[in-house]
Amino acid sequence: MTENNNYFARRNLAIDMLRALTMFTMIFVNDLWSVHDVPHWMEHAVVGEDFAGLSDFVFPCFLFAMGMSIPYAIESRYSKGLSGESTLAHILKRTFALLIMGVCTVNAGNLAPDIPYNAGGYYLMMVAGFILIWNKYPTDPGRKWLFNTLEVLGWAILLFLMFTCRHADGSVFRSSWWGILGLIGWAYLFCAMVYLLLRHNFGALLGVFIGLVVICVLNTPLREEFGGKPILDFPEGNFYGQALGIVHLGNGCLAALSMGGVMLSVVCSRMAGYSDNRRLGIGLASAAIMLVIALILHCFFIVSKLGETPCWIFYTLAISLTLYFTFTWLNSRGLSGWFAIIRPAGTATLTAYVLPYVAYGITYFTDWHMPDWFTHGIWGIVNCLCFSFIIILITGLLERIHIKLKI
Repeated sequence: MTENNNYFARRNLAIDMLRALTMFTMIFVNDLWSVHDVPHWMEHAVVGEDFAGLSDFVFPCFLFAMGMSIPYAIESRYSKGLSGESTLAHILKRTFALLIMGVCTVNAGNLAPDIPYNAGGYYLMMVAGFILIWNKYPTDPGRKWLFNTLEVLGWAILLFLMFTCRHADGSVFRSSWWGILGLIGWAYLFCAMVYLLLRHNFGALLGVFIGLVVICVLNTPLREEFGGKPILDFPEGNFYGQALGIVHLGNGCLAALSMGGVMLSVVCSRMAGYSDNRRLGIGLASAAIMLVIALILHCFFIVSKLGETPCWIFYTLAISLTLYFTFTWLNSRGLSGWFAIIRPAGTATLTAYVLPYVAYGITYFTDWHMPDWFTHGIWGIVNCLCFSFIIILITGLLERIHIKLKI
C-alpha cells in the first residue's frame, strides 16, 4: 500500500459521523449525574473496579476520532502552501486553547461563598469568554477591529475568573487536573508533533504507537493475583517517570488512543483504491484483532478508565474501528441521512461540548429543576437523551448565525 496524499484533501464524512455520535453520547453520559437509578452499564466504574460502562468508552472514542483528524488538518495546511513553522505554531496555539479551557472547567466546583459569583455565574462567564475568544468570526476586513475587541473582552472575562476564583478549601485557581479538554490538548500536542515530524514514515509512526502501548503495559499495575504492581515499579520521583511527565504522557494510554486514530487515517489513505466491501472487511477484521488483544491483556490487567489500563485501549480500538468502518460503508451506500440529526455535533464539536455549561449555569441562577418523576429510571434516561438532542439542536442554530468555537 502506498500513501495517497490527495486522500486528505477530501472531507471524511465518516469521521464527522464518529465524532458526532461520540459527542452526542458524551453530552448524554455527562448529564447522567442529574438523574437517579441509572443502569450500572451506563455509568463510570469506580476506582479499582474491573469494569467499563458506556460512560467509560465515550472519552477514549473521542480521543481516537481526534487522532484521525490530525493527518487531515496537517496535510490540508501543507496543500495550501503553509509552512511547517506555521503549522507548528498552529499546533501550539490549539494546545494552549484546549489547556486553558480545560483548566477553566475544572475550577468551577466547590467555590467559596464570599466571591462575587456562584457556580452558575462562573459557568456563564466562562462560556462567554470561550466564545468571544475562539469564535469563528466571519472574514470581514471592515469589522476586524470589532472582532479583535471581542477577543480582548473574552480574555478580560477569563482573567477576571482566574484572579478572583477561590475555593471553599482556601485554594485559588489551579490545575488540580487538566479537565477533559486539557487531557485532549496534551494528547493532541504529542500526536500532532509526532505526525508533523514523521508524516511520510509509516514505520516510525507505527513504532511510536507500539511504544506508547508498551509504556502503558509496563507502567500499569497488574491484577492483584500477579502482584498488583506495575512491571516497572520504580520509586516515586524516578527519572523515567519524570521524563514522561515532561510531555504529559502519563502511562502513555491517552496518547496511544489518539495515535491509533492517526494510524487509521494513514492506513485508510493507502487503501483509497480498495472497494467499499474490501475496506469494510479489513476494518472489521482489524477490530476483531483488537478485541482479541484486549481479551488477552484483560487476563493480566483490569479494564479501567480511571486506571488507563492497556485492555481499555484495545477495547476502545475495537469499538472505534467497528463504528468508523461501518459509517464509511453506510456513507458509500447513501445510508447516512440519519446523520443530519446530530451533524452539528460533528462539525461544531467544541461548541456542543461547552453549551451544557450554559444550561447548568442557568439552573444555578433560577434554581429550576425537572419534575422528580422525570429524573428516575427510564424517564431519567429519556431526560438526558432529550438534553443531548436539545444541546445539539442549539449548536446547529448557533452555527447558522456564525457562533462556532474554532481553535
